[in-house]
Parts: sequence; structure tokens; C-alpha cells
Amino acid sequence: MKKILLIEDNDDIRNNTAEILELSNYKVIMAENGKVGVEKALEHTPDLIICDIMMPVLDGYGVLHAVHKNDSIKNTPFIFLTAKTERADLRRGMELGADDYITKPFTGTELLDAVDSRLKKIEMIRQELSPGLQGLKHLLQATGSHDALHALTEDRNINTYKKKQLVYTEGNHPNRLFYIVKGKVKAFKTNDDGKELVTELYSPGEFLGYVALLEGTTYRDTAQAMEDTELAVIPKEDFDGLMNDNKEVIQQFIRLLAKNISTKEEQLLGLAYNSLRKKVADALVILQQKYRRENETDFAISINRENLANIAGTAKESLIRTLSDFRNEKLIDIKNRWQYHHYQSKKTGTFTQLKLPTFNSCKPFSARSLFQDILFYHILYDQLAILMAQAF
Repeated sequence: MKKILLIEDNDDIRNNTAEILELSNYKVIMAENGKVGVEKALEHTPDLIICDIMMPVLDGYGVLHAVHKNDSIKNTPFIFLTAKTERADLRRGMELGADDYITKPFTGTELLDAVDSRLKKIEMIRQELSPGLQGLKHLLQATGSHDALHALTEDRNINTYKKKQLVYTEGNHPNRLFYIVKGKVKAFKTNDDGKELVTELYSPGEFLGYVALLEGTTYRDTAQAMEDTELAVIPKEDFDGLMNDNKEVIQQFIRLLAKNISTKEEQLLGLAYNSLRKKVADALVILQQKYRRENETDFAISINRENLANIAGTAKESLIRTLSDFRNEKLIDIKNRWQYHHYQSKKTGTFTQLKLPTFNSCKPFSARSLFQDILFYHILYDQLAILMAQAF
């Protein structure tokens, strides 16, 4: 049940408004002036605040200012309830950050429509933004910018990339945004010895290359197709136009960038401190989370050992041993694809066939113990982080 804080000094209006909201299955918290309203907002953290402007002790503008100064409630939707209809008063309230106005006298329908609209919008915006088209579509629907998405992805050139073909290279300047229509793409960094570390995985419906565009810098990693892939190419100018015309969109991309930073920090900590078993288990979990389809009961993926080792951040030989352990413990299933390699003998001119098994697909997580192992390591890491913080 959604909680609504109603701040109104007139007893009749306060009680009548509360009754209408309660009949619509909202829990109403009432306050008779602005000071009490701020105290109750901090105590109950409501989903929506309806506040009168002209009140004793602390007026509506003061309440809105106080709400924005407190992190726990600063993003709460705020509706002014007032008899004042002067344009200057409306402008002042909106500039302070009010989401809507309801002018007295009002009908029950007007009140409920305004409340329902604000709650739905904030619910959509607060949801996690996925890094691809679906997340952006969700955001644009929430902000009423449907045409922007349509213009961004409509009638774009589709480029085809073969397996292992590079999409962009570290150090180059970006001039386009890529959208995955079909296939899989990995982003990786390479050290001086030529060893790769996969930094990100992309699947259909996701954008890539936007970090460099937003930062105005060169690419910080290299992107390569993991299989035959189709990418829609979006010019930098069109992407910049979307960012400039939609404040909510750029705010959500900032949240996405912050989330990516947190993910990279966790990855670095894992590479530094996690055991080999934990690294491989985390790599399998990442693949499942990234590429598992909806309503898919058993997850399977075709990936070679080298790519999986680069995702886990370990040597291929160590990966093979760990996968064998997981298979022996019945945590995953490994299906071998036999590849026939033909070699011609220089002496006899005959052909020899060698059968080499390669890691082709896995069907992980049929047993709960793998998740329990991962949960154990995450709990252990949290405890270690606390101890390190106390030590330093």
C-alpha cells in the first residue's frame, strides 16, 4: 500500500482529502503544518507528498526546501495543494522542484488522477536502467519521449561483423554509437604481454561505445564480435541530440555510468583477492545473467575456453581444471564438440585426423551448492572489507 503524506492546515480540507485517498487504498499520514509535515516525512518516508502552500510555522515552499535537503526523502514526488493561481507562484514552486499543482477547489477525480500519474512516473524512473534498448525505451516512456527513441534507432545502417572482427579499438576516437541487433560482443583490455581481460559483455538490445561518447575521450578498451553479429550504427550527432534534449535520459545514463564503475571495482577486487574457484564461478554467473533468455529453465551457452578464461581473469589451464572439478561435483554439464583437424604429412602425403575436445556449452546452476559457494564468498568478502576498513 502506497503511503501519502498530506500536509494541510485546514481541518476540513485535510480530513476530506484524506478520506478520498483512503477510499482509493492509499495509506494517508496527516500533518497540520509544515514543521510537523517535515518531521513525519523523515519518520515515515512516504511515496508521495501533498502539501498546501500557505500554512503557519513553515509554509509549503519551506517544506519543499527541507525535503530536498534530506537524502532519504529528496526524490519523493511533491504536489502542491493551493488556492493560489498566480503565474509567479506557480513558476516559483516548479523552479523549487515541485512535480505538480492541484488548485483548490478540486474534485476527487482530479486529485486521484494527479496522484496516480506521479506515482506511476516515479516508479518507472526509479527502476534500474538496463544498458540497452529496453532500458532506454522504458526510460523514454516514463518521461514521455517516445519519438526520441524511434528517431534514434529507425532506418539505421546495419553493419555485419564476423566472429573475432573488431568493432572499435582502444585509443581511437569515437564517432558513432553501436546498437546490437544480433549476436554477442565483448570489450577487453590487453596488457604488454598480449594477455586479455574481458571488461564487459554485450548482447542483443544493448548499446556499446557510449562511455567514450559521453566522456569525450578515446575508447578505453577494444570491442570484438564473439560470433557473427549485426550492429546498427548511430552517428555521434544523433546521440548528442538525444542527450541534449532529454534531461532525464542523461541523468539515467549518469546512473548507469556510476553502476558500471561499481561493477569494475568489484571486478578488480575479485581479480586481486578471489580464489580460482570463485573467479570461475563468478564468470559462469555473469554469463547466465547476461545471456539467459526469459522463461528458460536450463541455461546453456557456446563459448570457447579462451574467452571464458579471459572473463574469469585466469589462465586457460587453470580454468580447465576448475571446470572439471565443477563437472565432477555435478554443478555444471560440459558437452564436448569434437573438431577434426587435418594435417598433411610431408613424407607420405597422407592425412591424419586428430580429435580435440573443446569446451562448447555449459548447463550450470542445476545444483544449489554453486550459488551457496558464491554467496559464502560474497559474505566473506564483506567481512574482509569491514576488517580492512577498521584496520586502516
